[in-house]
Amino acid sequence: MRFLTRSLLALFLTALTLGLLAYAGHVVVASVQERAAQADRPQTARERAFSVQVLTFEPGTVAPVLSAFGEVRARRSLELRAPIGGRVLEVAAGFEDGAMVQAGQLLLRIDPADATSARDMALSDMARAEAELRDAARALDLAAEDVAAAEAQFDLRQRALDRRENLAARGVATEAQIEEAELALSSSRQALVSRRQAQAQADARRAQAETARDRQRITLAEAKRRLADTEVFAGFSGVLSDVATVEGGLVSANERLARLIDPDALEVAFRISTAQYLRLIDGEGRLIAAPAQVLLEVGGAEISSPARLTRVGAALGDGQSGRLIYATIEAPRGFRPGDFVTVRTEEPVLDNVALLPATAVDALGNVLAVNADNRLESHPVEILRRQGDSVIVRAGADLTGRAVVRETGPMLGAGILVNPQRADAAESAAVETPQMVRLDPARRAALIAQVEGNTGMPEQTRARLIVQLEQDEVPAQMLERIESGPRGG
Repeated sequence: MRFLTRSLLALFLTALTLGLLAYAGHVVVASVQERAAQADRPQTARERAFSVQVLTFEPGTVAPVLSAFGEVRARRSLELRAPIGGRVLEVAAGFEDGAMVQAGQLLLRIDPADATSARDMALSDMARAEAELRDAARALDLAAEDVAAAEAQFDLRQRALDRRENLAARGVATEAQIEEAELALSSSRQALVSRRQAQAQADARRAQAETARDRQRITLAEAKRRLADTEVFAGFSGVLSDVATVEGGLVSANERLARLIDPDALEVAFRISTAQYLRLIDGEGRLIAAPAQVLLEVGGAEISSPARLTRVGAALGDGQSGRLIYATIEAPRGFRPGDFVTVRTEEPVLDNVALLPATAVDALGNVLAVNADNRLESHPVEILRRQGDSVIVRAGADLTGRAVVRETGPMLGAGILVNPQRADAAESAAVETPQMVRLDPARRAALIAQVEGNTGMPEQTRARLIVQLEQDEVPAQMLERIESGPRGG
């Protein structure tokens, strides 16, 4: 009985296997026949349409933006040097790099002992010169009186001689009396000449005394100036830099002590090409006072200030080209000499031009326009400016109002069928103007407190961010980064 059961089971499994194999063979034969039937049918090709982003070509007026890198410099600086040599006795509190000083503030004092002694000696010599001048004046007065007395005596002798000659004419006086009167007159004349010579000597003595007095005045003034030079004062309000002296140190004459910089008088120097410079001059060849914007990157944020072009460098250095332009920074808060900044200035406007993304123009200077059948057409354009990721172009009137492809590629060309997708024209702007936000006092105070409490940020970066937050308008991107950053505490 067991043997019969096993035999029937084996027979069933064999029949099932053969049935499955027959079904599989049928499926394979049917598939081959179906494929052969499909190969015999005629096939139709379908054209591929590419999806492209397009924008409208609308000519208008565009002001090109010239961008360059420059360095912040001080327009007003003063080198503090030692007028005389000596030992530094006193240094003002805060006489160090980065310290703010006020105009007229005493910065340091050099040992005045030698200068004081020289002044006192000059005062003594001045008193002696004035005394000598007084003696010479009195001697001149006395000499003048002697001359007057001698002249009176001479006149008296002359009258006596005249009287004797009258008497002799009448036969009263003798010849001996006349000779005696003539001898007296001659002696009086000689005495008058001697007195006049003495007066001339007294006058020369007074002139020498006046000269000596004037020379001594110069010596005294120089001694007082040297004494005043022992104290060094700030010529104007500013920030100290390159401080190179300490209390008790020895300094020599004309030795550099520090440098004083006015932080409110800064400018930026940047170099541009000659072609760019030609677009910034007027008909008379002078630089136009165009407005500019100075930007400084600070920890992902920007410190900005308006500026204005003022002058151009007088000559080129060895191995240099282009032109060096100077622009005065109108709001220099947060900037320091030596900062590497970006300068953006607007050139004179261009008419009948369009602003396109740089990717819309191919290497041959052509753009792809979409016609009524959604097929591409190639049109040449004149590239006038390249600025950032955009170009300023001029084209013929046949391209006005047409849809042009924002980004060309190797798969796109004239005659290609496309599926145009419109994009906002504002997205194709060449220069992205940062969005500015006006802060209320409460939000400004909270942001400043957050920056001050962020101990992981460098001290210099914190200081510049605080300066930027104190301005009326702050870039929105900077606010997002500060508010999404770590909190202080």
